[in-house]
Amino acid sequence: MNDYPQLNLENEKGPKAIINTNYGEMKFQLFPKQAPKAVENFVGLAKKGFYDGIVFHRVIKDFMIQGGDPTGTGMGGQSIWEKPFEDEFSNHLFNLRGALSMANAGPNTNGSQFFIVQNENLDPMMIKEMEKASYPQAIIDEYKKGGTPWLDHRHTVFGQIVSGLDTLDKIGDVETLPNDKPKKDVVIENIEIID
Repeated sequence: MNDYPQLNLENEKGPKAIINTNYGEMKFQLFPKQAPKAVENFVGLAKKGFYDGIVFHRVIKDFMIQGGDPTGTGMGGQSIWEKPFEDEFSNHLFNLRGALSMANAGPNTNGSQFFIVQNENLDPMMIKEMEKASYPQAIIDEYKKGGTPWLDHRHTVFGQIVSGLDTLDKIGDVETLPNDKPKKDVVIENIEIID
């Protein structure tokens, strides 16, 4: 039994979030033990209806989909405390495929924006880099299915997809404009929290 909650989702207790979009739903296990503030912020905003009707304003295939900005520009949004909050990096959570992470504008600038890692084609060179960096073998093996290891310890991971990878990939495939904004809106209809 390892201490990596993303690899033991069936045994994880704690809240789950269902992100309902106009492309289908995605369900996530949240990790309040490792990222208490990020989870409290996300859950609090979701319960207030903050995310309802907001678009994924940035979609980059084989990288990630980003949302949570009410202005739809990537420049807006704020935390439930109405000020940025600090990063919560954990050696137990990683930006694996399907990870739910905080978007930020540099260290300790978390607000309401988040992204979901969609990449499923990790460059084998990255695997070698992780081996050099002494990543745990179980995590390296999981990264072989995709992810963005270069974002580890830069963005707070606070959840992991449990179901709806097909929806994530469908969104990853949408046609985008030059600024990575989907040509046709990808809308978060609402986010349900299951405590």
